[in-house]
This record gives sequence, structure tokens and C-alpha cells, in this order.
Amino acid sequence: MNKVFHTVLLLLLVLFTACEWRLKPVEEEPNDEISVVRYDRVESLYLTTGDFSALQQMNTGYPQQTRTLIEDMLGIGHVNDPDINTKFLTFYQDTTLQILISEVEQQYANMDDVNDDLTNAFDRLRKLIPGLNVPLIYAQIGSLDQSIVVSNDMLGISLDKYLGADHPLYLRSEYGYTDEQRQMMTREYIVPDCLGFYLLSLYPMPEDRELSQLERDIHMAKIQWTVNKAMNRRVFDGLYVRSVDHYMNRNKNVTTEQMLRNNNYREIR
Repeated sequence: MNKVFHTVLLLLLVLFTACEWRLKPVEEEPNDEISVVRYDRVESLYLTTGDFSALQQMNTGYPQQTRTLIEDMLGIGHVNDPDINTKFLTFYQDTTLQILISEVEQQYANMDDVNDDLTNAFDRLRKLIPGLNVPLIYAQIGSLDQSIVVSNDMLGISLDKYLGADHPLYLRSEYGYTDEQRQMMTREYIVPDCLGFYLLSLYPMPEDRELSQLERDIHMAKIQWTVNKAMNRRVFDGLYVRSVDHYMNRNKNVTTEQMLRNNNYREIR
């Protein structure tokens, strides 16, 4: 009797283990979630209230972002200049810039959708380009100049450039935005632009020779084709993007990175 009991128990354990093994879900490698650092909120607090604690947080918590904004984007001086804080605050007292700050606060109170899209897009991009590092991504408020700025493994999104194609400020003649440009100044283009500018920083146009306009167009088409793949949709289209697509379909053995590094543009056109 004892022997039968042990035999039955052993069979039950085997069956339980087998069932557990069969029913155990396949574990997929989790995405490294990307969350945009909201530097823009600290910046906005200082620029609208003059709050000194916000200024301290900008300088101590976000020193590189602050330096890039003040020195490289706005060009109003150096972060160590004795009067730079006053210059910075005064610069943004312009009525147009105050409107931009308010609009950014309203439209981008929540960026969960952007975070999700960035996470998924960079996950696909790292599959296309193994070993690719993901930059630290942060949001800021510029002055209607650069949309995306890439510096030292950091990528800044100027939310003032993504307020919608028909935003009244974008329609003003003094800014000279074309219809085509304004169509890309929307929330939907934030992630494609992040990918495109980051890829261009990693795979820049060659500087050892002067490129023709055709070569420049093809180089940008290679970047745009890669962005389309990472976004899993056709964000960018055009003759040369389609040429890259045909090239990659004809050369299945060529990796995305090899294609991006190949500056023999005659092979693609």
C-alpha cells in the first residue's frame, strides 16, 4: 500500500511539473521603458514666476540641459556669466514666448503617449541596430528655433515646435513657416524627429568631400527609411526613400547599420 501511494504521488508530481512547464507563458525580453525628463516644467516655473528654487534646480539638477539651452540654442551668453540669470529671465518675457510657455503647459501636461511611442520605437530600432545606445531624452521650451537638439548622449525635445500645424503663431508671416513645415510641427512627429535627429548624429553625412544635392537627399532618405522601420509605419515617403527600400529588398544580406554607414550613394539611387 505504501509503495502504491509513493508511486501515485510520484506520477502526480511528474504530471504537475509537466503541466506547469507547458502552461508557463513565453517570457519576452521586456522593453526598457523611456520616460521623457520634464525639464520644461522646471524651466517654465522659473520663466513665469522667477522662482529662485526653480533656477537652482535647473542649474544643479539639469546642468547640461541648461548649458545647451542658454549657450547653444538661445546664444545669450555663458552659464557662468554673472548676469546670465537676469538675461535668461528677461529673454523669455517676450509676449510670444510667454504664449509658447502657456501652450506647452496645456498641450503637454501629459506625455504618456509620447513615452510609449518612444519606448516601442527605440525597441525596434535596437533590433535593427544591435548595440545602439538610447540617449537620455528630455523636454524643454526653446524659442521657435531647433526642434530637436542632440548633445553628449542626451536628446532634447523643444515642445514649442510641436503645438499643431494650425497654431496661430506658426501662421504668422514673420516666422515664414511653409505649409509643408507646419504639417510636421505636430505631436505625431515628435518621436520620428527624435529618431531621425539621433540617427543623423550617429551616421552623419561625410565631411571628407563636398556632397551633391542628390547625395544629400539619398543620405537623408537612408535615415528616413530607418525611422519608418522603427516606427513600424511609413512616416516619410519620397523617391529616394523608395530607392532605399528597393536597395534593401534587393540586398537581404545588408544590415541596417551597414546601409547607414555605406556612403557610396551610387549603389542606392
